[in-house]
Amino acid sequence: MLTLKTIHKIFFTATATLLAGCDTVVMSPSGDIAAQQANLIVWATGLMLIIVVPVIFFILLFAWRYRASNKEAVYEPDWDHSTSLELLIWAAPLAIVIALGALTWVSTHQLDPYRPLDRISEGRPIPEGQEPLIVEVVAMDWKWLFFYPEYGIAVVNQLAAPIDREIKFKITSTTMMNSFFIPALAGQIYAMGGMETKLHAVINEPGIYDGFSANYSGAGFNGMRFKFLGMAEEDFEQWLAQAKTEGEVLSRSVYQELAKPSEYNPVQYYSEVEPALYDSILNRCVEPGTPCMKDWMSPTHGEHHSQASADSQSEAGHKH
Repeated sequence: MLTLKTIHKIFFTATATLLAGCDTVVMSPSGDIAAQQANLIVWATGLMLIIVVPVIFFILLFAWRYRASNKEAVYEPDWDHSTSLELLIWAAPLAIVIALGALTWVSTHQLDPYRPLDRISEGRPIPEGQEPLIVEVVAMDWKWLFFYPEYGIAVVNQLAAPIDREIKFKITSTTMMNSFFIPALAGQIYAMGGMETKLHAVINEPGIYDGFSANYSGAGFNGMRFKFLGMAEEDFEQWLAQAKTEGEVLSRSVYQELAKPSEYNPVQYYSEVEPALYDSILNRCVEPGTPCMKDWMSPTHGEHHSQASADSQSEAGHKH
């Protein structure tokens, strides 16, 4: 027969084997937003365990105490109610649900990805006058394109940001839906064609972090990975200078070639970007002569269209 010591050894060996390939970055991130999300997971799990652990314990206790071989256990076939037990059974879960609801309500608003940050990290507010770094993100087939409008550059499959500076991501997609996710920085947020989602985050420690798409998007999905570089300010300036010197011009024609499906693209820098290119990608009007979505959805578009039709009819009547 297996001894208790042997069972423990088998259990811990199996657990270690199963968890050997796990990455714990989600629970030990380097960005303040991700750290707050990790704390939320810990608190929610702890609150639920307040119910789960006693329930499991008492199930095992009752099974042991009222086993068939225990002749000392009290047998009460007519027992059917206990007010104190009913209060305990219902009050404890109700209290946990209320606590979880309050925690979720507050955290949902504090960690709203669209909400600008009010701190760099715990106890450190945003410095006076510091503007966020704006990064425009385009999920493509099957690569990532990052625009830096403040600096006039773009990069394929590499993202960089200075530490302790708020980053404001504007995220869209060329075709199918993807999910923009850097576990060390913040939670995932979806990228959808013709739509723009937003994410505010900050990285607090220098390092090289993994970024990827967490939403399956076809044959090249596995190659939709990039490195996020958290840098000191001077290192970030050097990275910008490298992009400026090594890159080429990202014109509309170059972008149209880049937009064609491809897999495992290397890092590529663009030292100049054609004005309003990201806006054209978002509004699906990169190709010359294509009307932009924002113009079609403009409240005045219908008026212009009606006026144009009336003018055409008037002109046809005069000719007739």
